[in-house]
Amino acid sequence: MKIALDPYMLRHVPLPELPGVVADLGYEYIELSPRDDFLPFYRHPRADKAAVAAFRKALDAAGVRLASVLPLYEWASPVEEDRQAAVRYWKRAIEIAADLGCTVMNSEFNGRVVAPADSERQFWRSLEELLPIFEREGLELRLEPHPYDFVEDGRAAVDLVRGIGADFVSFVYCAPHTFHQGGDIAGIMRHAGPLLTHLHIADSLDHRASSGNRYIVNPPSLADQVRIHQHLDVGQGEVDWDVFFQTLADLDFDGTATVCVFAWEERARESAIHNREQIQRYAAG
Repeated sequence: MKIALDPYMLRHVPLPELPGVVADLGYEYIELSPRDDFLPFYRHPRADKAAVAAFRKALDAAGVRLASVLPLYEWASPVEEDRQAAVRYWKRAIEIAADLGCTVMNSEFNGRVVAPADSERQFWRSLEELLPIFEREGLELRLEPHPYDFVEDGRAAVDLVRGIGADFVSFVYCAPHTFHQGGDIAGIMRHAGPLLTHLHIADSLDHRASSGNRYIVNPPSLADQVRIHQHLDVGQGEVDWDVFFQTLADLDFDGTATVCVFAWEERARESAIHNREQIQRYAAG
């Protein structure tokens, strides 16, 4: 199993210096998530050829590789203009990933939970344009359901990925989204089977606990539109890590596990080390 770091909490580190910092934290792989100077959230990529070349050179110098590139765009937006823009952004992001020598791109379904049918229709429309490009470039696409996506349930998300019918598209199990996916870690992983190729590792509290009163939203009328979760250090939440890692062992999982903790920017380095050590301990046990 590859262990990668999502360096979002280190986004203040200049990009050419980032691979060296990640290597010092004991990681051999990076999952490059959005950052304003390279691949911003929901906007066109900022990286030019020089920036891509400099980052690739820095990766080689540090002995660190890209496990994946993770862009986030509104490719399932019910607003057609937004969807078209997202497809343009995706096309440039795919070029960047290919130029970096990265063969995997992760993302979310996106869309809106309040407009599931419209969002899914737009999602398929975007895939019609983009899947041929992924295939041509030899890139894998790995997808996860996110809270507030047009599909949030884990089994339903696996079924959607399966329905794409492309051997280069697979499923990401995101541990901090466990309770929005339905809470059944083992069941969802087993339902995915060989489609499970990637993990996101962080802990979270169960927002459904205490009869749904753990988190109170005012005004209550908005409660059905609000999604809340955390990306905490392993052990700080309520994800059942024993079940999580035992199920992976039962499935002979040999994909990528990305540490994606976002809650502790003031101790980002300590957090990265702690979570890498926790994964290694569970995987060895």
